[in-house]
Amino acid sequence: MAGKNKRKLEDLSVDEFLLSGFDHFAGDESGDEDDADFEEDRTEGQAESQENGKKKGKASEHKSQLSRLKDRDPEFYKFLQENDQTLLNFDDTDSSEDEEEQKYHKLPSELEDASSEEEDLDETVEKKSKKSADKTTKVTAKMIENWRTAIRKEPSAPLIRDITQAFKAAVATAKGASESDCRYEVTDSSVFNTLILFCIKDMHGALNKLLVLKAQPKDQNKLVLPSSSVRWQKNQLDIKMYLSGLVQLLSSLTQATVTAAVLRHVNQMVPYYLCLPKQGRQLLKQLIKQWSTGEETVRVLAFLALNKMCRHKQNVYLNPILKQMYISYVQNCKFTSPNSLPIINFMQRTLAEMYSLDTQVSYQHGFIYIRQLAIHLRNAMNMKKKETYQSVYNWQFVHCLYLWCRVLSTIYPSDVLEPLIYPLCQVVTGCIKLVPISRYYPLRLHCVRALILLCSTTKTFVPVLPFLLEILQQEDFNKKPGRMSVKPINFAVVLKLSKTHLQEKAFKDGLIEQLYDLILEYLHTQANSVGFPELALPTIIELKAFLKKCKVANYCKQIRQLLEKVQENCSHITSRRQKAAFGVADTMAVVAWEKEVAEEGTPLTKYYSQWKKLREKEIQLEISGKERMEDLNLPEIKRRKIEEKIHQKIKDKKQFRDLFDSDSESDDDLVRKIKDADEVNEGLEDPSDMSGDDDDEDEDDASEGEGDSEGNDDEPSTSTRKAPKQVSSKDLKQLAEGDEDMVEDLELSDLD
Repeated sequence: MAGKNKRKLEDLSVDEFLLSGFDHFAGDESGDEDDADFEEDRTEGQAESQENGKKKGKASEHKSQLSRLKDRDPEFYKFLQENDQTLLNFDDTDSSEDEEEQKYHKLPSELEDASSEEEDLDETVEKKSKKSADKTTKVTAKMIENWRTAIRKEPSAPLIRDITQAFKAAVATAKGASESDCRYEVTDSSVFNTLILFCIKDMHGALNKLLVLKAQPKDQNKLVLPSSSVRWQKNQLDIKMYLSGLVQLLSSLTQATVTAAVLRHVNQMVPYYLCLPKQGRQLLKQLIKQWSTGEETVRVLAFLALNKMCRHKQNVYLNPILKQMYISYVQNCKFTSPNSLPIINFMQRTLAEMYSLDTQVSYQHGFIYIRQLAIHLRNAMNMKKKETYQSVYNWQFVHCLYLWCRVLSTIYPSDVLEPLIYPLCQVVTGCIKLVPISRYYPLRLHCVRALILLCSTTKTFVPVLPFLLEILQQEDFNKKPGRMSVKPINFAVVLKLSKTHLQEKAFKDGLIEQLYDLILEYLHTQANSVGFPELALPTIIELKAFLKKCKVANYCKQIRQLLEKVQENCSHITSRRQKAAFGVADTMAVVAWEKEVAEEGTPLTKYYSQWKKLREKEIQLEISGKERMEDLNLPEIKRRKIEEKIHQKIKDKKQFRDLFDSDSESDDDLVRKIKDADEVNEGLEDPSDMSGDDDDEDEDDASEGEGDSEGNDDEPSTSTRKAPKQVSSKDLKQLAEGDEDMVEDLELSDLD
């Protein structure tokens, strides 16, 4: 019986053994009964295992195999228990079956209440906030003062960490966000200001002292980087946090004074940004934004920081900075006004200075962008549509042309950039010739001014005068203007003139003034040249022809003055040339002669220097919004309206009604006059321009006639009274207009 039990025990699995129990193997007496019970339990266990097998699947089979492993190889099973307990203790649910069941969505028996979920979320958020509130400490003014005294004595790494954490909390407060990781909290505005001021003043010196850095050399090209310090790795995380906070603070500030103070501190921290590429890129984006959109002081400080970073790491930062600055320049010069024009000029000059750092990189950028402008111009010339014309005749295109003229003139002489001068001049002249009509005269003048800038510095001859003299030929300056204008046209902020502008007197006045300025400025650049008399000959001929045709005294006066100065300079150069003993082919002698003449000065250069000072003052007045006629105390003509005169006459008659016998017909006549006057005033555009001197005399005569008729009512024998005739609207209009006002031009001296 023992052998039978032993055989049965070997044949049983672990599940069957556990289901059968230990009593079955207690002894031989209950052996038969136990065998019967075992058979029943075995059949029940098999039935249950078949049902559960469908549910459990492969995972349960794997678990049963591991349980068998305990009997077959107890040493390996013990090894698994000691080293990999998770392999033995796992869930026996079948993942494959669950995945198949999860493919199909089953509706729940009861719907859950959404409000309860929201309440649970709110409770969890409140718990987290309470925990964070318990952890964070509020920054106070006393705490900042303690930090200041400690950091000035001996800065340490834990102290720097506390200050950077507090600074991070202050930046989060400025941005309107809450930092859960911060140990500190800044709620008071005075504490915020004190903390920011403390960091701006003391943080740079404390970090240098902590890292034991040497003093910065006087040579600006050399820079001591903090990464060279032995303590850099230990404090790098805190410095990263502080530098990132500075960039975030810059993006959240709105006051120009605070932004300027932070930018000064950023300029001190540039060596630290150079050691951290990620923070350096973040700073560059913010600096370019401040350079293109900030206030005047903010723009200057942002440019200084940009220039400092580029000079010390040109190979890393120069190319992307130039690209981003050019894109920002183009985006911010879309519209031009008297207020934005100085800002655009500042961006031009600073960007030209950035391009001068590396001529090789500048040539690549210049070639690409000038070619892009040329493609726009070529499309406009070929397609000849309104859209393509607008892609060229806009402020962005003109300012880009002016920028590259300034860049090439600033970097000259440069063998690398010199090949770009010719294609740029071709693009500018093509822009002038695209639509050569009078409405685009301001755009032509802008392009000519850019070419003069390029000619004056690069010593390159560009035929500019034909574009200016063509205006004198095309425009009829003798034609009377269609309308008068109150303010002069500011050609510096205009690209295209409207039809009403072309009819105004201010258009021709401003055009003559612009032509005078540009012809004088261009001839001044060539005043020292040996060939000045031949260069100025077509101009002299054209100016003389204009003086013969023009009958306007003010225009003739300016052109005659310009002609005299040009002729005087021609005679001076001719007299100097006659004394020269070299030929034209001797270029070295010609250059030396021109240099000598420039040092001595010519009549045109002396006159130009005086004129330039006066012109700059006048431009500053125009930019500041002051009108030219503001200081002239001109007499103001005050005229009374017809209605006021007639109403006053009726009022006077009512006052003296008791003294004189009033005539009812004359009163009716006055009422009719009022109605006719109303009709006339409705038809006239400006009643204030009417002259009332003759009206007073005519009405006085009429009143005298009425007085005579009233006085002669007592003599019925000889005189017959005549009823007053009704005044027609046409006669009343002529009566209201009166004689024309005589307007004479004011003769002002040059000083006025």
